[in-house]
Amino acid sequence: MDPLSERRKAVLFLVLAAVLWSTSGVLVKIMDWQPLAILAGRSLFGSIVFLIYLRRIPRHFNRWQLSAAAAFILTQFLFITSTKLTTAANSIFLQYTAPIYVMLLAYWFLGEKPSRTDWLSMVVIFVGLTLFFGDKLSPEGFYGNLLAILSGVTSAVMIVSFRAQKDGNPAESNLIGFLFTATLGIPFILKETWTVNSWLILAFLGIFQIGFAFIFFTKGIKHIPALEANLIGTLEPVLNPIWVFVFYGESMGKFALIGGLILLGGVILSAVGSARAAAEDAK
Repeated sequence: MDPLSERRKAVLFLVLAAVLWSTSGVLVKIMDWQPLAILAGRSLFGSIVFLIYLRRIPRHFNRWQLSAAAAFILTQFLFITSTKLTTAANSIFLQYTAPIYVMLLAYWFLGEKPSRTDWLSMVVIFVGLTLFFGDKLSPEGFYGNLLAILSGVTSAVMIVSFRAQKDGNPAESNLIGFLFTATLGIPFILKETWTVNSWLILAFLGIFQIGFAFIFFTKGIKHIPALEANLIGTLEPVLNPIWVFVFYGESMGKFALIGGLILLGGVILSAVGSARAAAEDAK
């Protein structure tokens, strides 16, 4: 296959991954199950996809692999819970504050020094972050926003843990997380009311929204520069609240909308800075 066709295929894979990831908000809103039950059900189907994809169960573990798995579990749980408590838009936008924490954690644990652009993007993201609390929130909405911010922290821990696995496979950490939550969450699933719709939603979440999406992402990222991949990834926080508004009727507040746009600007600025730094190092 010629390079141009390979590139087009890679872009398509990344777009598909972002679109699939963006469907989580509306599906979590529709389901009336508790967060732990949703997490366990999705993990059940997700583990099947990853077992088929990897064709093995990890037998050797290291601290970074386990750290990534633990952070992966917490990120999923916090995001699902925050989506139940606040708007889906707030949940996904606040989770995208992760670059702030990635920068700090990578400096503390991996010795990767932040650039001036990194510091500037951190300030921009922080400004956007504060605007989310400008809208009138119920107590549940306030705590939902806090949990969404925490999901950004755990997402950063997950990313740094993946980055620290020089010879590892991130998919193994995902599989460990899926198997653990699926097993631990069985009692929570048994407490819920089972319907065909609920299991169809869980199957979609596990197989497509996170399973195939991750496979598409890993295939696409091999042929696309990091900056472009990051920019395509911002389709997720853009589409997530759109699906929720169209299919669930939930809209976001004025300040949250402004904050979300600023936050996305900070994420894009961070991606551009990282790409430039990588280009300079390659010279």
